[in-house]
Amino acid sequence: MSDASGASAEVELVQLLTPEGERVEHPQYSFDGDDEQIKGWYRDMVLTRRIDAEATALQRQGELGLWASCLGQEAAQVGSGRALYPQDFVFPTYREHGVAWCRGVDPIHLLAFYRGVNLGGWDSQAHRFHLYTIVIGAQTLHATGYAMGVERDGLVGTGDPDRDVAVIGYFGDGATSQGDVNESFIFASSYNAPIVFFCQNNQWAISEPIERQSRIPLYRRASGFGFPGVRVDGNDVLAVYAATTAALDRARTGSGPSFIEAYTYRMGAHTTSDDPTKYRLADELEHWRLKDPIERVRAYLTRSGSGEEEFFAGVEAEAADYAAELRARCLALPEPQMHNLFDEVYAEQTPYLAEQQARYDDYVGTFEEAQA
Repeated sequence: MSDASGASAEVELVQLLTPEGERVEHPQYSFDGDDEQIKGWYRDMVLTRRIDAEATALQRQGELGLWASCLGQEAAQVGSGRALYPQDFVFPTYREHGVAWCRGVDPIHLLAFYRGVNLGGWDSQAHRFHLYTIVIGAQTLHATGYAMGVERDGLVGTGDPDRDVAVIGYFGDGATSQGDVNESFIFASSYNAPIVFFCQNNQWAISEPIERQSRIPLYRRASGFGFPGVRVDGNDVLAVYAATTAALDRARTGSGPSFIEAYTYRMGAHTTSDDPTKYRLADELEHWRLKDPIERVRAYLTRSGSGEEEFFAGVEAEAADYAAELRARCLALPEPQMHNLFDEVYAEQTPYLAEQQARYDDYVGTFEEAQA
């Protein structure tokens, strides 16, 4: 039995903030922060959406080769990203722009990646945020292996909140059909790895609806592998934060893996090479537009009196200025030079690569001589 959104009628979402902006209680999860914290998340989401929109525009104008939008998924990303401790480690897909923002990754690196300037120019260790993974589901194996290593390094269950580490691996609903993801579930469960599997169920694996991918809600798959799963309202930043906090705490204390299904919706195309009008109906999009993650926080802050129009206008102005600056920085990115690629394969260049680089330089030099 499903409702108009495709959600199974008997499945209860963990929700702490309704689409109308009303706070509600849940018997297992709660949010104990204040409105200032929520205002900070509102800013995170607005800036993430504005960066996303600017990147989409840049791609349409031929300045990026591709862009994978996170429109509509801001609460799932910001709520989970802000639940992380500094020492936790993130393994993203290619769409976690909001999580990258929360981890302090300069968005120019994301644009440079999609512009083809580099393979991801941020320091993954400094930000505890791995490079984007294009191969669907592959990052879950990387995350599980890293989590297994963390446990063997004695960084789990020590009781020291500044020492214990959790790992979080992001993926979409389509990736749950990949062997890599299911293999990572097996290893994580067998070795009690300190990992949170965070699935953003945005309803569409490119053009394939969730109903054709799974006979049961995705979070229930976790029980078959021997660890808990929960479905949260992925458009509710408070619920996502609460559920992710609990799962990360469980991982850090040595209680093993968890699965979070953030039930959300991809408001835009899968990537800028996709046309969603060919496979989904406009009324479905309108149904989910009423559940917009940013608008429900704005409604709450307005209702509670914590958010005045001056605050909202200030955030919008900041986002517009940031986007304009980001556009200028993107257009000013230098073109990659083939000579430098040989220096960036390993931390220390090997003699074999140095020889290749020298031969390449000699080859390029022949053209310069011919033009002289």
